[in-house]
Amino acid sequence: MSQEDQDRRVDYIEFLTTNIQETKSFYSEVFGWEFTDYGPEYTSFTDGRLAGGFAVAPEVTAGGPLVVLYSTDLAEIQASVRESGGRIVREIFEFPGGRRFHFADPSGNELAVWSDR
Repeated sequence: MSQEDQDRRVDYIEFLTTNIQETKSFYSEVFGWEFTDYGPEYTSFTDGRLAGGFAVAPEVTAGGPLVVLYSTDLAEIQASVRESGGRIVREIFEFPGGRRFHFADPSGNELAVWSDR
């Protein structure tokens, strides 16, 4: 996509983290994200489609927009979240169009994962 094609689209998402290494391990293990470090207090990621970053902060406050990821196998991802140090905030539930669950990463950021399967 050219820069013109990107006009008025979400281009980058930044999160806060209390521990860069723990965050990188969690997201690479659970979702396969790849990281590039920019010093000791910032890392960027790519999930293969969208990019973003994590900046070190003394604490992470819950709230704000909910980032929703997609998976073809909710149960597998939910188990991986637990095994990799995440916490399930809301168990799998149905909604019009599919099912999803919410989780908190090791720093406390809340995200969701949904599936149409």
